[in-house]
Amino acid sequence: MDLLFATMPVPGHVVPLLPIARALIDHGHRVRWCTGRVFEDRITATGAEFVAMDPSIDHMGRNVDTLFPERTKLKGVAKLRYDMRAVFLDPIPAQVSDLRRLLTQRPADLVLHDTAYVGAPVLEQLGGPRAVSVGVTPMMLPAADVPPFGPGMRYRSGLAARLSYAAVRGLLDNVVFKPVFEHRDRILSTLGLPAGERGLASVSPHLHLQNGVAGLEHPRAHLPAQVKYVGALVDPAPDVELPAWWDRMLRAGRPIVHVTQGTVADMDLGQLVLPTIRALADEDVTVVASVGSHDVGTLPGNAFAAPFLPYDQLLPLVSAMVTNGGFGGVQLALAQGVPLVVAGMTEDKPEVAARVERSGAGLNLRTSTPSEKAVLAAVRKVLAGGGYRARAEMLAQEYRRHDAGVLSAGYVERLVREGVGKGAGT
Repeated sequence: MDLLFATMPVPGHVVPLLPIARALIDHGHRVRWCTGRVFEDRITATGAEFVAMDPSIDHMGRNVDTLFPERTKLKGVAKLRYDMRAVFLDPIPAQVSDLRRLLTQRPADLVLHDTAYVGAPVLEQLGGPRAVSVGVTPMMLPAADVPPFGPGMRYRSGLAARLSYAAVRGLLDNVVFKPVFEHRDRILSTLGLPAGERGLASVSPHLHLQNGVAGLEHPRAHLPAQVKYVGALVDPAPDVELPAWWDRMLRAGRPIVHVTQGTVADMDLGQLVLPTIRALADEDVTVVASVGSHDVGTLPGNAFAAPFLPYDQLLPLVSAMVTNGGFGGVQLALAQGVPLVVAGMTEDKPEVAARVERSGAGLNLRTSTPSEKAVLAAVRKVLAGGGYRARAEMLAQEYRRHDAGVLSAGYVERLVREGVGKGAGT
């Protein structure tokens, strides 16, 4: 097969597709990948051919506040609307142009894209190749028996819950996000397409590869046939040396609590990392923090910090993880059976936290800035038992039954075998 990957230039949208590309290339297929320049080395390391996206939509490794300084003046719903328009919808015409250019140079059997890269399904509507979506957030596909995506509502079953979900979904689609959908429809109109449906989902009708396992997701009575849970779509980070304090951490012999704000939302460690370090300073635990490029100053005697950590060696040792809810980090932790304390309320993080809560594998603090008292109580609760570790271990067993890259490659191959022809370069 000849395949074209297309992803938003953001780590959480690029990294999940790396194991898919690697498996497809191992099976003898040809992969080109269009995204931001900062990901070139990781993409070419899979054997894929890297193609730089239009510079006007390439983030170049910068955070969204730097790219869109006006968003810093906004809060709540206004900020979310702005992000949806500026970050995810405005790039659509440039994405379509990028894909058309590449497909004119060489047709492709399929375009694989993360669910936020809307240019791929738009191009399909314009006569381009079939688009296969990869879910890089919790499942966005709406259903009557699951909460609407966005606010991180608690999962409940029964008629009353369905009625509540329907009411909130109507409010989101027809009031809260109405200006966003109208903005999208204006963009579609410039491309000669009719207005789209209400809702946030960007799920392929042919094949959708969903990051994660069914046990983490909200249960639903009906799952469309094209949706496949493939396990943890994560990729080993570039080699990270063990910190100089690693042996001292091991010799301490205490339960290890890891705290992280991820690789993107770590601009202000005062939101979660520093409160966690302070909250656990007098506890009989060892705190290990990921701090990126930040200097956290003098640490308590039971705490260690490093810019980046070798998760493959750290997570098997961890008794609990405090996280802002980045989907990739949560996948890595649960795949190792690590119970979680989640504190995140931006992007898709409320939805990640809600799923951890429903699964029983951790606690949801329902804030991005928990107090030290709240963090301390949550960590104590998770470490004390209550079934959190047992439920996380059950999810780990489910993850181990999925080789995400190989499984995804197999689904893509099957789709092509069943009659998808080589796409035109329209």
